[in-house]
Order: sequence, then C-alpha cells, then structure tokens
Amino acid sequence: MESMFRGTTICGVKRDGKIAIAGDGQVTLSESVIFKSNAHKVRRIYNDSVVIGFAGSVADAFSLCERFENMLSKFSGNLMRSAVELAGTWREDKASRQLNAMMIVADKNQLLIVSGTGEVIEPDDDVCAIGSGGNYALAAAKALKQNTKLSAKEIAKKALEIAGQICVFTNDHITVEEV
Repeated sequence: MESMFRGTTICGVKRDGKIAIAGDGQVTLSESVIFKSNAHKVRRIYNDSVVIGFAGSVADAFSLCERFENMLSKFSGNLMRSAVELAGTWREDKASRQLNAMMIVADKNQLLIVSGTGEVIEPDDDVCAIGSGGNYALAAAKALKQNTKLSAKEIAKKALEIAGQICVFTNDHITVEEV
C-alpha cells in the first residue's frame, strides 16, 4: 500500500563552482491536508560533503536516502558510482523497484537526480527539480539562471518561492544547503 504522506518540491542548481539544493517544508496527507509545514527535506550526509533533497512518499524517501548513504560509505563518497550502484539494486531487489520517491544529490562537483525506480539522471543546464512543484521550480530556476547573475543558492531559493506561489503542495518554509 502506498503511503499517504508526501514530501514535495526540491530544486538543485549548479553555478560558478557551487551547487545548491533547496526544498520546501510541506508534507501533505492524501491530497487535501497539510500534515506538517516545517519538514526538513534537504540534508547534508557523508561527513557533510554530500547534500540530498528528497520528494515523494515519506517512508520511501527515507528508505531511498538511507540506501544511498550506505552506497556512499561503500564507495568512499564517490557520488556517481554510489548513484549507479544504487540504481543497480533495482534489478535485484523487488522491494526497491517499488519506491515512490526521488532525490536530488550533489557533491562539490556533480548534481544528479536519483529516482525510486532506478534511474540516474545528470540534468541539462545544471538545473533540476523534482516533486509536485518541480516543474514550476524548474522553469523558474532555468529563467533565473539564464537572465540573472544570482548565485546557485539564491536561484534555488527563489525558484522554490515561485513554485510555492503556484503549487498548493509547496510552501515557503525553505531549507537550502550548498556545496
């Protein structure tokens, strides 16, 4: 049975040697109730050298994050190898193939999307977003990156603010981490 608790919008931006991931704080119960407004869906892991942001079913997102962190430990913090090896577990583990969650992960060099269905995607234009407000945040971040001199951190935060004005599943309690 799919969890009724959902995490929402995450945005990642790479610019001028910095990568920022921003996430809102809203957790929605079913389709109509704000269950929590100040959740922290962006975190530092692996000795604070990797930042992750997650969206989707809360239980599945935590499971996906935990599995990714285990891979980082196994592969000495190598972000791409850890993401690819995690995706490889989907071929072997039937329970993993069912995870209804996605993550944006970053270290000082790379920005990736890791899905709960086994995909690893390196985003175009060094901008990506996931979750229910992801398309709004992605459009805002791309426009801001192309038309302003704002930093990665400023773009990620502003993109979430814009998404929160449009998407009912995204709020203005924003957490931003930068590497």
